[in-house]
Amino acid sequence: MPLPPLDPAQAERWMRQALEVARGALLHEEVPVGCLIFDAAGREKARACDRRQSGADPLAHAEWLALRQAGATQGDWRLDGMTLVVTLEPCPMCAGAILMARVGRVIFGAGSEKWGAAGSRADWLGSAAFPHKPQVIGGVLAGECGVLLTDYFQRQRRSRE
Repeated sequence: MPLPPLDPAQAERWMRQALEVARGALLHEEVPVGCLIFDAAGREKARACDRRQSGADPLAHAEWLALRQAGATQGDWRLDGMTLVVTLEPCPMCAGAILMARVGRVIFGAGSEKWGAAGSRADWLGSAAFPHKPQVIGGVLAGECGVLLTDYFQRQRRSRE
């Protein structure tokens, strides 16, 4: 299913919503990563933040939780034609889930030199090695997304000292 063209202002609006979800993670002492999924008409189908700490679940990344929610909402694991918006570049685990779900478009904020699998460290989402290749738009409000994460990790380091 072809995706409609994306207005850059819409990508920023969606990322601002994802940032709000990420800020909500701070209330649960979670890494502030927020993810939303929208259908082709721009209707929200899922929203989630990281829950690894509170759930003691290594798989509870924002993307995984949102993908599960979107699949349940749709009644189908295939999420082609949908747009996933996340404040941090997906890691290899999340990129694999995104590929398996056939997500049509991925928009991310801050890049991740350490774990990024959408171009920073590796490029799973752009690889010709897989049968599905979503459209990827990175760096949307990257500064704001990056500051939120940097501040969180600095506070974490200071609290351990």
